[in-house]
Amino acid sequence: MTDPDPASETLPAERDEATADMFGAPAPAKAPAATAPAPYTVIARKYRPQNFDDLIGQEAMVRTLKNAFATGRIAHAFMLTGVRGVGKTTTARLLARALNYESDTVHQPSVGDLTVEGRHCRAIVEGRHLDVLELDAASRTKVEEMRELLEGVRYSPAEARYKVYIIDEVHMLSTNAFNALLKTLEEPPPHAKFIFATTEIRKVPVTILSRCQRFDLRRVEPEVLIANLAAIAEAEGARIETEALTLIARAAEGSVRDAQSLLDQAMVQAAAGHSVSAATVRDMLGLADRAQTIALFEHVARGEAAAAIETFRGLYAVGADPTTVMLDLLEHVHGATVAKTVGIEALTLPKDQAARLAALGATISPGTLSRIWQMLLKALEEVRRAPDPAAAVDMALIRLAYAADLPGPEEALRTLREEGAGALGDPSSPRGAPRGGGAAQAVRTAPQAALNADALSHPRSFDDLVRLAELKRDIGLKFDLERYVRPISFRTGAVVFEAAPGAPSNLSQRLVARLKEWTGQPWLVASEGGGGAETLLERQKRAAARAQEEALAEPFVQAVLAAFPGTEILEIRHPAAPETVADDEDASDED
Repeated sequence: MTDPDPASETLPAERDEATADMFGAPAPAKAPAATAPAPYTVIARKYRPQNFDDLIGQEAMVRTLKNAFATGRIAHAFMLTGVRGVGKTTTARLLARALNYESDTVHQPSVGDLTVEGRHCRAIVEGRHLDVLELDAASRTKVEEMRELLEGVRYSPAEARYKVYIIDEVHMLSTNAFNALLKTLEEPPPHAKFIFATTEIRKVPVTILSRCQRFDLRRVEPEVLIANLAAIAEAEGARIETEALTLIARAAEGSVRDAQSLLDQAMVQAAAGHSVSAATVRDMLGLADRAQTIALFEHVARGEAAAAIETFRGLYAVGADPTTVMLDLLEHVHGATVAKTVGIEALTLPKDQAARLAALGATISPGTLSRIWQMLLKALEEVRRAPDPAAAVDMALIRLAYAADLPGPEEALRTLREEGAGALGDPSSPRGAPRGGGAAQAVRTAPQAALNADALSHPRSFDDLVRLAELKRDIGLKFDLERYVRPISFRTGAVVFEAAPGAPSNLSQRLVARLKEWTGQPWLVASEGGGGAETLLERQKRAAARAQEEALAEPFVQAVLAAFPGTEILEIRHPAAPETVADDEDASDED
């Protein structure tokens, strides 16, 4: 008898767990498995709208869709457009659920209470439903891929009521892919629905847009965003100041997703049990202290250049971006202007800041505010292009502070008129205005200045000839007559002139042909070697020079030029003659 192999003799405790019960011993108790913590879900996904009533800021679209589903007038294609984060993809998924909604009591498309989960809702939300295809147009730009996709449209849905195709960023499709989509989109099978989403609606062909029911999702107003963020913060058990929520809403620029993502980031800025302050959010966003930028605007408005530069350098030292400071100044100018025009209630700012801007708006004229706005726009571009943005801001602040002390053009002209009233006479009676019978004379000469086409068809002077060419839209001949014709004599049927240097060789022949065409009678046009008067252009230049000399001799104009160094007179315009047409008797009565 051989000895047993020691290796084959094992104690019960040493036996394999899987075979322990084969030897009559109870299987050892398994250690409880460690429960893995649930993965964190970001706020933008956790609080994604589950029904149409949860969509904020899109009441008009929700109302239209509810009415369409209630009356059974459901489009076969929808186009959702808007900026990032306003709910385009969320709306598309809600539409897919509504189109295929089915429960024990509801057996038709419905946008009602989608909080009650239907048979297909879970699979659609999780993106695994066979009949709801959510695609990114950027990955299917080619026409071959679009044709492959459309091959499945003709087949009936496998489970749901409709086959729903959700195509995000549809503007990324190529021209050929759009063309492949056209026919199917115009006459789709009754079981197919298309939902498109895009942030670049202008890049979508009009032929596609005309086949879709379009919804423009609006930017969400700041006050609506603030209320939404406050509700989420309360649900999350986080404490955050109202001013901090205001900063987040402003930074989001109307995007719900951006606002919720920033809130997610802000909630981890403070220690457990502490409130998130506005200063913390401002530091997180890299914003300058708004109270300090308002103080900076106040220094600029009062012309305090040194104080303005000192305030800006304090902001720059703590990390404020120069471009952001300029943008804040633009917002302050806008806020002061709105408060001045509409009222302080139109400002979505803390009360103390709104009051400061309203006070500034009350002390600054609309013209000055408009001038500061234009200067800030130019300064913003300079700051963005400058190699040293901080230095560019310094120069802009000095320029703004200097300009704040200067009166606007209308104020300067008013002041000069008042100071020079004794020398200029009554400002309300402009120099050169007709006196006595001047009004009657202007009325009598008005018909002569407005010759109609019938009168010009029989020109009686060289000036009538030029006006006739303009009336007949022969601009080339008109310009040649003005530049190169020095009239010697003019009578009906005959024109004699001296050709100025550079005149076209065929000018006489062209003028003869046009005059016969326009007047219906032959004309004699002759060009002689000398003795002609000035050309019309030479006469106009001489008159303009004389008018400028007379204007420069005016005391009022001299005062304006002295008040604004470097100013030049570019053009002198005369008021148009009155259009009133009256006969001599009426004019005499007016005398």
